[in-house]
Amino acid sequence: MPAVTGVRPVLLSAPYAGPDNVEVQRHLPTGWRTTGLVEITLEDGSVGLGEAYLAVFAPGVFVETVKLLAPYLVGTESLDVAARYRDACEATGYWSLSGAARHVVGAIETALWDANGHHLGMPVHELLGGCRVPSIPLYGSGGDSATPDGMADELATAAAAGLATVKIRARHGEVDKAVWTVDRARELGIAVAVDMCQNLTVPGGTADDALSFLSRLNRPLAFLEEPLGLGRTEEYPLLRASSEVPIAGGEIVTTPEELAGRVRDGYYDIVQPDATVIGGLGPVLDVFRAGAGAGIRTVVHCWGSAVGMAANYHAAFAGGGRLAEWPLPRYPLRTEPLVEPFRITDGTLAAPTAPGLGVRLTPEIEQRYPFRPDAVYKCLVSTPKGDRWCPTQRPTGSTAPAPPSAGRPSTS
Repeated sequence: MPAVTGVRPVLLSAPYAGPDNVEVQRHLPTGWRTTGLVEITLEDGSVGLGEAYLAVFAPGVFVETVKLLAPYLVGTESLDVAARYRDACEATGYWSLSGAARHVVGAIETALWDANGHHLGMPVHELLGGCRVPSIPLYGSGGDSATPDGMADELATAAAAGLATVKIRARHGEVDKAVWTVDRARELGIAVAVDMCQNLTVPGGTADDALSFLSRLNRPLAFLEEPLGLGRTEEYPLLRASSEVPIAGGEIVTTPEELAGRVRDGYYDIVQPDATVIGGLGPVLDVFRAGAGAGIRTVVHCWGSAVGMAANYHAAFAGGGRLAEWPLPRYPLRTEPLVEPFRITDGTLAAPTAPGLGVRLTPEIEQRYPFRPDAVYKCLVSTPKGDRWCPTQRPTGSTAPAPPSAGRPSTS
């Protein structure tokens, strides 16, 4: 049984999206974004990687939490992932039973699965019980361009990749943006979902705000994501009961117990766990089981690097996922760590075949993308009132991602 011999936090920063991207304008003004990885080494030399979303916002907290937990892992047996997960939860539970430490716990749990997959020569989804589905349709996730030209580029890229649905970002005051995008997407045969981005706001939008948005939009949507602020979550059952549009959420919830409770209490039509937030792959599968029990869809949230994306996709294959998120903005850390490109045909992802998660961290990647202290996500920003949808014009440097090609996820 291989023992853990090393645990290392890794911070990487890379250019993200472009100047037309609203997320960059509001939250990442330097145009760079940070990823935090946990690297676990086993005594036979097998190496595993896991990702903690925490590092996007608080890279120093991420690093110190990994260092705190490392002594509890070194010398322990890697194949008993459940025991290592319990140990990490107990070591952090008093001061962070839910919250920041859970991101790091998830990165450790994921890295153990990855290392064990390399040790055994098996893809992680096989270690989790095998694929319950042979392939999973993807929806394109982006839609945060500040201009119609930028949004048109995103839609064209999604159409070329065969994606049937695209999720855009539209806050409560951005109805014009949503109207324009839904109408243009319809011409391309693409359905639109809207992420209202209220998971960063306190107290944020109300159920009445969301219903008003839908009324003014007056167009069909695939789903409405995170429409309520952090202080309004108790309104989800009311909103769901009052809306004909499916309600989605859950990406920021950090324990499977809380997210499963929300599912049982009728918060969502679509629940969206993320392994980089909720504590790893096992907790994501717990949410899949809760969703199945409640008769609702579980759709993994994927907004990290290739490590976090692969982790969520392996869990989705093991959990029987019928849809998964595919991030559209350019970010080299979503492609360069892949051992094999994600295999996508007509917007549908095939099950990975490489051992572990199918990712690796090379010295070249670390040298090319060293951590930048200015690449930290700003949550506290001034959000302009009203609709900010700009006149049609193309800014310098389009943000539209390049279509999949050599060096990017395969479409064949």
